Amino acid sequence: MRRLLYCLCLALALTGCGRSPGAAVVVTTNILGDLVRAVAGGEAEVGVLMKAGADPHSFGVSAVQAAELERAQLIVHNGLGLEEGVLRHVKAARSTPALAVAEGVGPLGSDPHFWTDPLRVRRAVDLIAARIAAEVDGVDAAAILANAEAYKKRLDDLDAWIRARVATVPPERRKLITNHHVLGYFAARYGFTVIGAVIPSGTTLASPSAADLAGLSRAIRAHRVGAIFADSSHPDRLARALADQAGLDVRVVPLYSESLTDRGPASTYLGLMQANTDAIVTHLKGSP
Repeated sequence: MRRLLYCLCLALALTGCGRSPGAAVVVTTNILGDLVRAVAGGEAEVGVLMKAGADPHSFGVSAVQAAELERAQLIVHNGLGLEEGVLRHVKAARSTPALAVAEGVGPLGSDPHFWTDPLRVRRAVDLIAARIAAEVDGVDAAAILANAEAYKKRLDDLDAWIRARVATVPPERRKLITNHHVLGYFAARYGFTVIGAVIPSGTTLASPSAADLAGLSRAIRAHRVGAIFADSSHPDRLARALADQAGLDVRVVPLYSESLTDRGPASTYLGLMQANTDAIVTHLKGSP
């Protein structure tokens, strides 16, 4: 009996009276996870739900991951409908403070893809730093602020680098067609025109009609677009079908637009943006 009481007391000591052990900050998408880890540094454990290469519109969470949301001291999610399979779990974790990052960075309407604009990511870093400092027990707020300032300097450098690369593309060639509407913020920041998308929606879960494809084919011919940029996290079959239908030599170019990868140039947010900018610039400079 004494041994049983000892075991029960030990279990209570390990789990505590409140939240069970686990990541202090749980993040839904891996792009946000990279930002949060940069800001948190060694001050707080960060858990990320979305695996590398996954589609944020369709990924879901396991029962174990749902429990992680409940145990966290802070949930960081994108918001604006991006994580369609996860939002109900975020809402269910009522006792956990949550930060919907996209809603606080000056969004373009309901478009959730703010991270294609590094200066909006700069705002996101400030939001993340403030909430970690306020919500997570035992962190050094000064260290969190220093981490945020250092990362914002890297974002400023990234923005300057992108502007220099984009300047090599003639203005009349800065026209974008994507697999779905994902580059609106990038276009607004760097002077591109979005001609259209194969899937006429901000989510990969929608489907284009025959009329949508026909209209986009006409736009490709009218604007002499030489490349369609398709996200690498889901198949580009529709983009290739459209390229064939347009009757032009239209290249289908993969981008790492919605997810980081395990390794390679897109394994960090900064690397993702550099890789995508290089792909866009290279292929549009060579467009007819």
